[in-house]
Amino acid sequence: MSVTYDDSVGVEVSSDSFWEVGNYKRTVKRIDDGHRLCTDLMNCLHERARIEKAYAQQLTEWARRWRQLVEKGPQYGTVEKAWIAVMSEAERVSELHLEVRAALMNKDFEKIKNWQKEAFHKQMMGSFKETKEAEDGFRKAQKPWAKKLKEVEAAKKAYHAACKEEKLAISRETNSKGDPSLNPEQLKKLQDKVEKCKQDVLKTKEKYEKSLKELDQGTPQYMENMEQVFEQCQQFEEKRLRFFREVLLEVQKHLDLSNVSSYKTIYQDLEQSIRAADAVEDLRWFRVNHGPGMSMNWPQFEEWSADLNRTLSRREKKKNADGVTLTGINQTGDQALQNKPSSVSSYEKTQSYPTDWSDDESNNPFSSTDPSGDSNPFDEDATLGTEVRVRALYDYEGQEHDELSFKAGRG
Repeated sequence: MSVTYDDSVGVEVSSDSFWEVGNYKRTVKRIDDGHRLCTDLMNCLHERARIEKAYAQQLTEWARRWRQLVEKGPQYGTVEKAWIAVMSEAERVSELHLEVRAALMNKDFEKIKNWQKEAFHKQMMGSFKETKEAEDGFRKAQKPWAKKLKEVEAAKKAYHAACKEEKLAISRETNSKGDPSLNPEQLKKLQDKVEKCKQDVLKTKEKYEKSLKELDQGTPQYMENMEQVFEQCQQFEEKRLRFFREVLLEVQKHLDLSNVSSYKTIYQDLEQSIRAADAVEDLRWFRVNHGPGMSMNWPQFEEWSADLNRTLSRREKKKNADGVTLTGINQTGDQALQNKPSSVSSYEKTQSYPTDWSDDESNNPFSSTDPSGDSNPFDEDATLGTEVRVRALYDYEGQEHDELSFKAGRG
């Protein structure tokens, strides 16, 4: 190996090659990085597991709240069932995401943790055994070659210095030839200096070339030893890389709900529930229960009865057992008269009133004074504090905030 001296090169440019002294440290550092990457991957999965758990909890809470709102809301029939099926989907998906969370932590996380513990062995000084072994192996392989390289650097430095001195001596000699003030003795000294510098250049060059030759002779062995240690590090890293690939594939399987049969079933069931919604059926149900399809207690001729100064309808005559008293309801037509406790017979709910009926006491059938002069059997004193179980004769929907709603035939 020969190197041409160049005075223009002031600083030697260092190489980034693996073969340079000390550059093996990047390979050694990779071992420490491998341990840290295991920890990073565990933290990554742990964070994802928390997200899965939080999502599952949010789905459950959302489903619970909206199920209550829909069930208590005005939606009815098959569309209501289809809507509630969406909440059922959320609850079932929530369970699957909790299973994902469990798989990430109980399987993947623990697998990485155990592999890290088996692959890396902590020492008393804080470093890993695997790191120290690689460091020692590279240092041992590099030490003889590094020593020879140091000799080469010293020889090169001496050679370059001699060349520089030679160039300076020749320049002085050349300049002295045109200087008449110099005597022959001075000129002789300058010439001798040039000659001596040339000898030094030859000597240092020979030493430099010799040290390079020795370095070249030791380079193959150096490369072999370095590569042997490097391959050991490669094998260790290959195990980690393959392990990471294996773990990530398992993570993918745990995250991929599209391959879970029960996940597909959830949406098949949801689709069936939605498709089962039938507008015609819902409209028919509403017609029967809240529309023209409802039964009606149409007005009938009613006989007057002296009993309690009230009349009994034909239905009440046939079903005397059903003629019981309602408590806590006091209304005339569509309006509530007062907020105090009172009672009204089930018959009064079906009694028709004159079209010109008003709140005037003279026309009010619930007035405190009976037209016959007798006391009103509906006075407060007669029923105050008395409650009797009743059965409604027809459906009624309360119109005011203080009115009750009830269904026909229910007690």
